[in-house]
Amino acid sequence: MKNLKRQWKFIVVLIAGAVGLISQFALHSKSLFSIGNLQFPVHAIIIDIIGILMAISLLLEIFHDWKTGRYGVDILAVIAVVSTILIGDVWAEWMILVMMTGGETLEDYATGQANKELRALLDKTPRIANKLVDGKITEVKVDDLQVGDTVLIKPGQQVPVDGQIVKGTSSFDQSSLTGESVPVTKNPGDELMSGSVNGDVAVEMKVTKAAKDSEYQSIVALVKASQAQPAKFVKMADRYAIPFTVISLIIGGVAWAVSGDATRFAEVMVVASPCPLLIAAPVALVSGMSSMSAHHIIVKSGPTLEKLARAKTFAFDKTGTLTENQLIVDQVVTDDKSFDQKELQSLAASVEQQSSHVIASSLVKATDKDLIHPVTNLKETTAQGVEGDVDGKHVKVGKLSFVAPGHEKLNVTSTAVYVSVDGKFAGYITLKDKMRPESPKTIERLRRQGAEDIMMLTGDHKQVAEKVAKEAGITDVRSELLPSQKIQAIKDVPKHLRPVVITGDGVNDAPSLTAADVGIAMGAKGATAASESADAVIMVNDISKVNDAVAISKHTMKVANIDVLTAIGVVIIIELIAFTGVIPAFWGAILQEVVDMITISLGLLAKTKPSDKQFGLEEK
Repeated sequence: MKNLKRQWKFIVVLIAGAVGLISQFALHSKSLFSIGNLQFPVHAIIIDIIGILMAISLLLEIFHDWKTGRYGVDILAVIAVVSTILIGDVWAEWMILVMMTGGETLEDYATGQANKELRALLDKTPRIANKLVDGKITEVKVDDLQVGDTVLIKPGQQVPVDGQIVKGTSSFDQSSLTGESVPVTKNPGDELMSGSVNGDVAVEMKVTKAAKDSEYQSIVALVKASQAQPAKFVKMADRYAIPFTVISLIIGGVAWAVSGDATRFAEVMVVASPCPLLIAAPVALVSGMSSMSAHHIIVKSGPTLEKLARAKTFAFDKTGTLTENQLIVDQVVTDDKSFDQKELQSLAASVEQQSSHVIASSLVKATDKDLIHPVTNLKETTAQGVEGDVDGKHVKVGKLSFVAPGHEKLNVTSTAVYVSVDGKFAGYITLKDKMRPESPKTIERLRRQGAEDIMMLTGDHKQVAEKVAKEAGITDVRSELLPSQKIQAIKDVPKHLRPVVITGDGVNDAPSLTAADVGIAMGAKGATAASESADAVIMVNDISKVNDAVAISKHTMKVANIDVLTAIGVVIIIELIAFTGVIPAFWGAILQEVVDMITISLGLLAKTKPSDKQFGLEEK
């Protein structure tokens, strides 16, 4: 509605100008009345009425801003309009109105161009699904799908909601969700993410999540949030509002005093219109947010860019952030000479193959498929372990108290599963976190990007945490922390080391993401509490995107600052030229429109690629 109102203002001003031209030149309008030396022909009355209405509208906005403690530069625009009305320069007045409303319209256009990557997500949102009912296809709205429904996904179609393949095998393009450049083959039993695109073969899928909870819709919700949140940084121009207004009024006042002509004051006020100053920051900011989106990073609000650009402290969760959501086998220790390491791992993995526990699945994944044998008489004891028969042997895998009572004095500090065979303790298998391959490089690059302190905050055991931190290149390690202690660690960061940025992925990270100056969620796996609490969400499974976020933020803020200062400098220079009287008010207004275009063009430079130094690719 706001954008529509701004466009209508521009249209009304253009119509008023067209009617005025026809009245003055085609109909040879005469003055309806005069006041002193001022003549008021039809075209002047039309444009003056529009000018007065626009000035009143702007004054109401200024008054509202003042009530909220915001002091902007719009007052100069009002002074410019009133000045041209008082000196009777109708067409200069009209050009100011064109400049004011046209600048707003140009800003909307530039914002739309800079925001096209974000809108592309909204435009591609799946809306219709092919529901299978008794073997027949029925088109239904995606929002009407229920968990348990069966959906047919034809070749080239988007997956409408999250689900699981029940029939068919095909490749799926997940690039818009995960950043993977190569399509992924999916078989019956595999999960599908909404928003991925089917390849050449039709498949049937069972719905596992409603539309509002599915992957693609969660991204769309984040995008909408990023568009709806007003950017605090647009007020950057207002930091210069008072001095800029004072300087402009002084230049105009001195010009009037020296020349003795009020027209000179009006000419200065015309070129002092604040449109370029007001446009500079928001265009750059939206361009930066668009660039983030193109790099698979959703930023929810403008202040996030400001804080990321100035961040001095970075904190990371361990599991699922610095490491992958997967464990790898570290050691296989046997206690019975009857079994070697290979056989012990084979027996343990065979019993664990049907368990969904992360340790069990990691063990199975780390074991050669040829070593995993069928298991019978499988039994699971909740929170203790599993047991079953493999190759004629009864195998138990799990906690030590469950597997081999009496061996509790065995001191193993790593994550481990214990194994007994036919009632006799056979050994144990330790597992460790699998470091993300990009984690050490990410930490190194953050230091090059200006990070003064990097710490790891985790609830895991001290020995495990320190081992991961050493591998990642982090020296400040805080382990065995509860969520409340993570928050306290963030609050304890001294003022000179702020802003603080924390990156995490789990539900337990949500409170600390909210407490930090900037919370970044690893949201590649869907809408978690972390994603909802974060200021920015990385939509691909790549922690190096933190480097990209910092680089884009630094680049955006650099462009925004240069743009604002350039706008101020150019406007003041033009004011000084107008001071001499060589720029009539009409041409001063046209010149201001040119400055608007330059400002918008500079703001769009925020979409260009940041430098290698900003990316942390150059040695300091």
